[in-house]
Amino acid sequence: MSVNEPAGTTVVVTGVGRGFGRGTAIAFARAGARVVGLGRDADALEKLRAELGDAFVPVRGDATDPDLAAELLSRHTPATVVLNAGAAPAMRPLQDHTWDTFRTNWDVDVQQAFHWARAALRLPLPPGSTVLSLSSGAALRGSPLSGGYAGAKATVRFVSEYAAAESRRQALGIRFLAVLPALSPTTDLGTEAAAAYAAYQGVDADAFVRAMGPLLTPEKAGAAMVSLAADEERDTLAYTLSAGGLQPV
Repeated sequence: MSVNEPAGTTVVVTGVGRGFGRGTAIAFARAGARVVGLGRDADALEKLRAELGDAFVPVRGDATDPDLAAELLSRHTPATVVLNAGAAPAMRPLQDHTWDTFRTNWDVDVQQAFHWARAALRLPLPPGSTVLSLSSGAALRGSPLSGGYAGAKATVRFVSEYAAAESRRQALGIRFLAVLPALSPTTDLGTEAAAAYAAYQGVDADAFVRAMGPLLTPEKAGAAMVSLAADEERDTLAYTLSAGGLQPV
């Protein structure tokens, strides 16, 4: 196994204010990396800065801004990029969506994946760099209450795979991997989704969560991101992620 230790490297993580993004930032910082964390919530960024100290560089901004993506990659030359930012979908049956609510994750999640992958290829990032894009287990199974969420997350995976093909074609040596986390009520998005599906099925929310079994936590998600970035022999293009760990798709 070939291992690239994160200690002493720079990592860019988007959507660091909460959930898996926050867990990922903490995991990399504790592994010795300098973490450049992008988020919209100034208070959440400041709390993370207070917790992690000089290992964390907060950046307030929009992860879908193509100029910001190019600027941060050029300025920091990260060894690892974790594209975690995404919109919370409106949870309702198809007929209760409008086009504006249905397309939310295309406007945010897919835009982010496209702009950052494009910037990484055009710069390009140095050989050996890794770009991890957070898709979703919904990309494999669908998610009937969340509008275009599942389709958008499937496209995030496709964008990552297209970028990986371009990296190989141009011999850039940049790894592009997609991670498909399981639904988890340990995050705000997962809590809302679990409650919505419990109500839709007419079951108690706590019983619904118990039936899910072991839950993927932000801490476990962060540890998985560090593991993927460090092990360059993990070259399958997509992995599911659950409480039990990573599995190639």
